[in-house]
Amino acid sequence: MSEVAYYPDDAGQSPHTALLGSEFVGWDAETQTATMRFTVKREMTTWRGGVQGGLVAGYLDDVMGYAFVAATGGEMAPLNLDISLSLIRLIPDGASIIGKGRVVKAGRRVVFLEGELLAEDGTIYARSTSTALPTPRPTATSTGLEN
Repeated sequence: MSEVAYYPDDAGQSPHTALLGSEFVGWDAETQTATMRFTVKREMTTWRGGVQGGLVAGYLDDVMGYAFVAATGGEMAPLNLDISLSLIRLIPDGASIIGKGRVVKAGRRVVFLEGELLAEDGTIYARSTSTALPTPRPTATSTGLEN
């Protein structure tokens, strides 16, 4: 896997990357797969001691979205129409999660993505699929969030 120039230098443009503790690991153009690492913060967990289900979707959304961003050379980003996920195991506080996001098929009107979250030893925590619209990649400036 290779480092991609438009990440992580511009990762600070989106506040969610800090919340999720996102770290780019690599991009495999042949398989259209992005790999990221996330470190679970206590603020992401419930009293059960694991990541809240909706926030698990955030990790999966991030890695699937990044796969499409990388596949388009940083030009496009997916706008989700739906995300389906399976919560297989509790993701514990403090865990280091490996996220794998893959572009299944990308057309001019629709993008199909899939993702999974794994423990360092390969144990599967969660899986997801997403159907999205391909859109120009937003920036803080283009969205008016920053001048």
